[in-house]
Amino acid sequence: MTDPALAALLFVQVAVILAVCRALGWLFARLRQPLVVAEMVGGFVLGPSLLGWIAPGLHARLFPAASLHTLYVLSQIGLVLYMFSVGLEFRLDLVARDRRRALAVSAAGIAVPFASGAALALAMMRGGGFFTPAVRPIQGALFMGAAMSITAFPVLARIISERGIGGTAIGSLSLAAGAIDDAAAWVTFAIVVGSVTGSATVAIGAAGGALLYTALVWLGARRIIVAPIAARAERDGALPPSALAIMLGLLALGAWFTDLVGIHSVFGAFVLGVSVPRGVLARELGRAIAPLTMTLLVPLFFVYSGLHTRLPLIDTASLWAMALLVFATACAGKGLACWAAAHATGATGRQALAIAALMNARGMVELILANLGLERGLITPTLFTMLVLMAIGTTLMTGPLFSAIWERHREAAIEPWLAADRAP
Repeated sequence: MTDPALAALLFVQVAVILAVCRALGWLFARLRQPLVVAEMVGGFVLGPSLLGWIAPGLHARLFPAASLHTLYVLSQIGLVLYMFSVGLEFRLDLVARDRRRALAVSAAGIAVPFASGAALALAMMRGGGFFTPAVRPIQGALFMGAAMSITAFPVLARIISERGIGGTAIGSLSLAAGAIDDAAAWVTFAIVVGSVTGSATVAIGAAGGALLYTALVWLGARRIIVAPIAARAERDGALPPSALAIMLGLLALGAWFTDLVGIHSVFGAFVLGVSVPRGVLARELGRAIAPLTMTLLVPLFFVYSGLHTRLPLIDTASLWAMALLVFATACAGKGLACWAAAHATGATGRQALAIAALMNARGMVELILANLGLERGLITPTLFTMLVLMAIGTTLMTGPLFSAIWERHREAAIEPWLAADRAP
């Protein structure tokens, strides 16, 4: 196809993607599911697993191979903007306020699923077909460990907000623990990506690059550039002129630098977002960036992921058994660990189960990691499909499971649990 034809096709693709995601969003809203769940399913519906199976000719005309590069570029821009928005919403104050219990829940919610994911990866590598030949056992173990230990902080925040428990103890503790989980998972994945060449020095360089970038942002850009802009925003009560352009320029440089040192650009976007002082600047940046990102660019990412999700690849009983094992490992490792940690720090059985249900959501963050693993040559399309199914399944079950466990229970009973911990 010629470039003008591809450009024209892009507009058709965008219209179809938005229509499908919004239609599913209307349906899933009646099931009390967040929009992100509908968008994840929308990517699956438009991919080869459903549309390509039902109408292969239409799918080939709508998403020809020559058009996928444009969708990829747009999805990467969307990812960077999305992770920057996630960073803007990252609550360091929640982590600090409930640090003891949040660290306990988060540490357990990372360590146990990480260990179970690593063990599962080693078993997968013995059978073959899930990781690419260039991946060594340690790399496969680290990748699956990170994939199993992720909690989708943005999905978690949306569910907590929609349930109206954002200011409660269970809501704030879950958000704090989920935020720590996400940060740890991204650091781990940065190390995995940096070591994919097989050189230990590359992995060390990636970790060092992450630390250097974080220091440059917090000690340099935040103090010299971001803080004065934030001060003016607080004084004027609005986003200063050119502030959006300056922040987007910093975002582009951060994404470029982290990609250059061997870490994915989403890490740079997330760190920069976290560094923005909370207040008028963070709020107005979110208002300026989030609508277009969440309405247009994020659905493009989901569909791009769906185009690489091929359910027919799981075509034997043993592969379906492995897919179920991946799902069960993700749920059991995260759920049991977070339940045990919350219960050990004073929560009742119902409270601990509610926290475990919330922490089990993987959402878009899992899809980001799975896509990066596929792009960087760590995993095969078969394992990618399994991880996509796991991400959709764990996200779908979070809201209904939490409602069944918690919503008819009095929240007041949990407040003394954290209040006692904060007492001098």
